[in-house]
Amino acid sequence: MAGTLDHEAESVYLRCVSDRRRDDRSAIELNVEYKRINTFFSDYTRNISKGGTFIRTARPLDAGTEFVFALRIPNLDEPLRLRGIVKWVVTQEESSPEKPAGMGIQFQYVDAEERRGTEEIVERLMARELGDTLSSRLLKKK
Repeated sequence: MAGTLDHEAESVYLRCVSDRRRDDRSAIELNVEYKRINTFFSDYTRNISKGGTFIRTARPLDAGTEFVFALRIPNLDEPLRLRGIVKWVVTQEESSPEKPAGMGIQFQYVDAEERRGTEEIVERLMARELGDTLSSRLLKKK
């Protein structure tokens, strides 16, 4: 009985998480680096969209934490430096193979120009990794 409730609760959780997303995500793994207090972390994204990313980590920051991070994107000489806010967290104790430990990040922008630049990079990355047809469908382009 308890297993059924856990499975049902997880299903509701996953539906709620996916319902919160405004942008479709693609499963692209990128190296991400960030600093917390005096410690540097190097983890990996699990997916990315124009609006945010999920960082797989056993040490997620608290929800509501704002921080600066760098995404290492293939074919870019310099890492893409972004600001983000932790919107939700999956702790190590809550994790499973389908729901790894980590944190959902919403990108934060200074202005519309910064937003457009980041969105263009993410769109090119998705097109290269997924192909034009699938990336266009995910990005809802004709």
